[in-house]
Amino acid sequence: MPRNEGTLDRAIRIIVGLILLALVFVGPKTMWGLIGLIPLLTGVLGYCPLYQIFGLNTCPMKK
Repeated sequence: MPRNEGTLDRAIRIIVGLILLALVFVGPKTMWGLIGLIPLLTGVLGYCPLYQIFGLNTCPMKK
């Protein structure tokens, strides 16, 4: 899997994922917080399947 997310994009995804995942344990304690696993995993891996489908890439190109 080639990386298609830049550093800032990855950091934002990880932070949002952790915040959403925290909803499972604190706050409203809803299972909807598990949706935070998606941005968390894509941020950690640096690869987003939707970016590939739409031809997006925020990762700086190496020349």
